[in-house]
Amino acid sequence: MLIGASAHAADADLDDAQKKAQENATTLSGVQVSANMAAPTAAYAGGQVARGGRFGVLGNQDAMNVPFALTSYTDTLIRTQQARSLGDVVQNDAAVRYGFGYGNYSQVFVIRGFQLASDDIGFDGLYGLLPRQLLAPELISRVEVFKGANAFLNGMSVSGSGIGGGINIAPKRAEAEPITRVGLDYGSSSQIGETVDVGRRWGANKEFGLRVNAVHREGGTAVDGEKRRVTAASVAFDYQGERLRVTTDVGYQKQDITGGRAVVFIGSATDVPRVPSARTNYSQPWSGSSLEDTFGVIRAEYDFADWLTGYVAAGAHHGNEFGDYVSPTLTSVNGDATEGRFTVPYIANTGTGEAGFNAHFNTGDITHRVTLGFSALTTNKKAAYAGSASINTNIYSPTYVALPDYIYNVGPISSPGITGRTQLRSLALSDTLGFLDERLLVTLGVRRQKLLVASYAYAVDGVPGSKNSEYQKYTNSPVVGANFRISDQWAVYANHIEALTQGGEAPVNFNGKPVTNAGQVFAPYKAKQNEVGVKWDAGNVGSSLGLYQIKQPSAYVDATNTYVVDGEQRNRGIEWSFYGQPIDGFRILGGANYIKPELVKTQGGLNDGNDAIGVARFQANAGVEWTIPNTPDLTLSARAVHTGKQYLDAGNTLRVPAWTTYDIGARITPKLEGKPVTFNVSVQNLMNKGYWASATGGYLTQGVPRTVMVSAQFDL
Repeated sequence: MLIGASAHAADADLDDAQKKAQENATTLSGVQVSANMAAPTAAYAGGQVARGGRFGVLGNQDAMNVPFALTSYTDTLIRTQQARSLGDVVQNDAAVRYGFGYGNYSQVFVIRGFQLASDDIGFDGLYGLLPRQLLAPELISRVEVFKGANAFLNGMSVSGSGIGGGINIAPKRAEAEPITRVGLDYGSSSQIGETVDVGRRWGANKEFGLRVNAVHREGGTAVDGEKRRVTAASVAFDYQGERLRVTTDVGYQKQDITGGRAVVFIGSATDVPRVPSARTNYSQPWSGSSLEDTFGVIRAEYDFADWLTGYVAAGAHHGNEFGDYVSPTLTSVNGDATEGRFTVPYIANTGTGEAGFNAHFNTGDITHRVTLGFSALTTNKKAAYAGSASINTNIYSPTYVALPDYIYNVGPISSPGITGRTQLRSLALSDTLGFLDERLLVTLGVRRQKLLVASYAYAVDGVPGSKNSEYQKYTNSPVVGANFRISDQWAVYANHIEALTQGGEAPVNFNGKPVTNAGQVFAPYKAKQNEVGVKWDAGNVGSSLGLYQIKQPSAYVDATNTYVVDGEQRNRGIEWSFYGQPIDGFRILGGANYIKPELVKTQGGLNDGNDAIGVARFQANAGVEWTIPNTPDLTLSARAVHTGKQYLDAGNTLRVPAWTTYDIGARITPKLEGKPVTFNVSVQNLMNKGYWASATGGYLTQGVPRTVMVSAQFDL
């Protein structure tokens, strides 16, 4: 059974409930637009990339109909590539790369040359709900990668990252056909996993749906001495009535990492060191992290009239982390380094929600799709930290020691107190006007945003710390976009949209001298994007090409010892992507991305014209799959991923070499007693290349070693 054929069959077999959901959607230029509910989204032939996804307050739309760039990776791709993390999925995109967080195991993504923290990934359109560091892909229906600034569409994110793009996770929901799928898998060097996926619809019109997913996997990874364990489950209920639609998604995840290889800080080394062998682990055997998260969201839509739909959603997340982190800091280019135990408990509680209306009507020959939406988020975090004395080691020949005692304990770690509160509020209004029989769609909108951030001193002897700062600002985030359908296959688009991050606060001292405007709080920084592009949809294949410029302000202390917002990072780029099945049984997925990440208006002009830290100028992907004719659906796959050189410092003296990795795979889908069974084998980093994968954040993340993965999935 060809993947493309199965994808088309799934689209053709939409049941009555799903058809009713589609009938309740607005139609622009013959393309489905749903208000905010995650509607069924057809995929291009081959099933790897969906035709659309969520565009924030504008709802779920076909990507050909919107003046922005989005690529939506499907559950089919996640399963066939045996993805074990969100990073494995987005590595298919030439505009996206990832590294680890600052001393921990979280995945930090770089989109169009700007960081996206894992804290700032959306779940069914809402921020603050997902696990903060890692997410099991088995719970995901689609990974929607939005390229570009998006403060109007989604509002400001929790930590204010995502200047160059965002990621939204679409949860799994019951499909038209029943699903009962169980799986077993193995990965280097001793990872063994089990998965379950069950989905059903029932009712007179199949209006009720239930989807249950679970995964457990544990054992050693391809990195020497590193062990990982994940247990995760999700339950999704939905009701698709004639006017009312309701979804409820609840998830739980527990991830444990022991002996995890973290990042490398450059320290006092005068050059970038050669990379250790791919399997070398320079962290300590007792280092690691325990991450436990519970999250959920309920969403409802109601059609008050044929032209008016209201929606409301509410969600909550509780996260509890405890990490014993170890990251070497280099003292020489020969690999000598110091490292120490750094323990951090972190507890976060978030409540979030949104509500609004979507209306569509005509004024003469002009059509309108008006959206009005309100969003709110509140998150409280507790943290503490403790650490040991330094340990001398070498990243090429590590020294392992027994678990050291703490020499300081701030918080304390046994009872962390409140350290921060964040409140986000926003009101968005937009109108998408349709001209020329809706071949031309013009979107105008603005979002009014309120940001309130308070920080607190660490607790002392169990007594909560006092508030030491509070930041409250209001700002507007506009959007102007136009999309013109030249024909059924071609569209051109342009947009101006902004991103939003918290403004800085002038420090008290700098280089031992008092800052002249100490304590001054600056307005939120606005990154401004201008973009033009073209999209092509030939039915079986699709492609997009975009040119963009993003300007992000930056601050520094000038020669007069005054904290000023005068610097800027200016990323100019061209981005190309392609996907689909050009001929029966042959699938393609890839693209290329070129960025000039230029620093301008730097302090004293010292670094003007240099590249920004951790941004490669050139990135490219090329992936193919071929289902061999006249076989029991034997499919071969291959992928190449290339990333150009990066710099670790603003002066561009510390250069990280370019790298290219190759992945291969094969799978076969015979039938046992009439039921399909998929046997899959894949190899990541085939050549076992040791390479520095990322310099984002000004530190080094090493790429994964050669990893062999084998799985069997049974459809019952």
